[in-house]
Amino acid sequence: MQTKGLFSQQYGRFEARIKIPKGQGMWPAFWMLGTDIDTNPWPACGEIDIMEDVGFDPDVIHGTVHTGKFNHIAHTAKGGTINIAKPYDGFHLYAVEWRPDRIDFFVDKSKYFTFHNEKSGDAAWPYDKPQYLIMNIAIGGAWGGQKGIDEKIFPQRMYV
Repeated sequence: MQTKGLFSQQYGRFEARIKIPKGQGMWPAFWMLGTDIDTNPWPACGEIDIMEDVGFDPDVIHGTVHTGKFNHIAHTAKGGTINIAKPYDGFHLYAVEWRPDRIDFFVDKSKYFTFHNEKSGDAAWPYDKPQYLIMNIAIGGAWGGQKGIDEKIFPQRMYV
């Protein structure tokens, strides 16, 4: 699900109550991309990963930003993690609070990471423009599939 062309916002609190799927090979995510991605390709458009979970490490929730300066391709991505016991057994509130000077990452009421605007330009902070929301479940992939896919876990669902 994505809101490209339907809803975008610059700054504010973005949250969703989600019960994530579980199993080896699952990679659920709740994230945002800059609305200018078609003319300013990733990672320059900016990406805010509000929540990612990988099935081979299911009790760890990740929050990450990707920019021209900070991204996983260059091995410079900025992010944080929080351990949540069995996050797939119930609903949790995943959120970011995005301001002109920082982005704070939360699970339930716990803030676990802050990305600060270092004021060095768009390559480090492309977040002074709107972003749209995305929710998806990837199966496998470069990160989610690192340790294989357990074919016996299907079907799977993410509840929002």
